[in-house]
Amino acid sequence: MTSANAAIRLIAHYAENARQLPWRERGRVPDPYRVWLSEVMLQQTTVAAVASRFERFIARWPSLEALAAAADGDILSEWAGLGYYARARNLIACARAVAAMGGFPTSEAGLRSLPGVGEYTAAAVAAIAFGQRSAVVDTNVRRVIARMHGLAAPLASEVRAHVLALTPADAPGDFAQAMMDLGATICRPKAPRCNECPLLPDCAAGRSGHPQAFPTAKAKARKPHRFGTVRWIQRGDRIWLIRRPPSGLLGGMAALPGSDWTDGALSSEPALAVVRHVFTHFTLDLAVLAAGESEGEGWWQPIATLGDAGLPTLYRKAVDLTLRNMDRRAAA
Repeated sequence: MTSANAAIRLIAHYAENARQLPWRERGRVPDPYRVWLSEVMLQQTTVAAVASRFERFIARWPSLEALAAAADGDILSEWAGLGYYARARNLIACARAVAAMGGFPTSEAGLRSLPGVGEYTAAAVAAIAFGQRSAVVDTNVRRVIARMHGLAAPLASEVRAHVLALTPADAPGDFAQAMMDLGATICRPKAPRCNECPLLPDCAAGRSGHPQAFPTAKAKARKPHRFGTVRWIQRGDRIWLIRRPPSGLLGGMAALPGSDWTDGALSSEPALAVVRHVFTHFTLDLAVLAAGESEGEGWWQPIATLGDAGLPTLYRKAVDLTLRNMDRRAAA
């Protein structure tokens, strides 16, 4: 196998079959702002979920300077529903740091120094936006490399070395995106379409006849379960919302007021609604309980405009189920 030939075939395949994504500007010099924003939004979130939200962000804040000047609450509200809200807080910090610097660093090492920019994001921005020869490794790329080399449980350093060996100096950005596309559309976790793969001549797993055996699937750990309560405080056609503390899970996001989440048990009080939500590291049952008076700092949000409040998915689910249950009871 020659790395050069494999890369040439892959990039040629990408030229004809690249996914049309709103952050890709083929035929134009990539905008580092769009590249960085898309990579942050895509962390642990699907392309399908990100595409429309990316376009909304760009329409509202078309430049890094515009985003850096925006209010924290506006950005957090626009992020609502995308999950992993620490990314939004890092997005704000990074935008302001880059604006203060007068632009993005062009090297992978320089990008790593920015708030919230890790190994993958730095490599992706360096390669795609600045043409740096970097090893861009996401889950899809790891799977492609594992199958090409017949690796059951490759080390991160091993994967990076193989990716860097394949990456051409003259088209690192196209190569990085081609590898991502290949893993997402052809070298899929299940039912890989090996007969359509430009890397099949170089692929040990493809030759084995059992490509899905590589890499070995990791056993999923059982998630702990927690319980919490929130208070439904309504005055006419408005409900009381607060903003969560700036740090921690869902930090800085709009929310219904409530308790900490514990490993105890669900409240014995009659609930207006109970919703279950799955976080990365645990699951949660959240009970919505009726309450009379507002407490602490917050605001009265008209029910008709709850969609503008920037509630994350957990609280939006709780609000929607509560309103449906109240309508059923009123109609009974």
